[in-house]
Amino acid sequence: MSAALTVNVGYAAPRKGVPTSASFREWVEAALRGAKRRKATELSIRIVDAEEGRQLNRDYRGKDYATNVLSFPADLPPELKLPLIGDLVICAPVVAREAAEQGKLARNHWAHMTVHGVLHLLGYDHIEDDEAEAMEALETHILAGLGIDDPYTVPED
Repeated sequence: MSAALTVNVGYAAPRKGVPTSASFREWVEAALRGAKRRKATELSIRIVDAEEGRQLNRDYRGKDYATNVLSFPADLPPELKLPLIGDLVICAPVVAREAAEQGKLARNHWAHMTVHGVLHLLGYDHIEDDEAEAMEALETHILAGLGIDDPYTVPED
């Protein structure tokens, strides 16, 4: 990545099974490249437990359960020319559980959730079907560049 990148990773959950901050940086860089963002970028990633994940999802989305990743885009006044795009919150036990349930390598699912969250910070969404298709295609392309299979393909038994 040619532009400056700052990724701050905070751990508010046990680190066992959680990727290193270097891995998160690699995945953020891949997402930014895939989305063709060439400007300086700053974001924070907070790894949380199920209790904090549930509380944040309830408080900000009105859903009373822990989810895999929450994205909080920066809402800066236009006159502030800061590279901050926002914050990601990734719930470690949810990511671990989903990876096991879906038969995926945990590391690959962590990468997917990071890429997915970064794309949300950049304005991508999946509310409408056409938006979902575009976002999923971009995620799949980015992850393929990291050597990770299509996360939306259900493995056969």
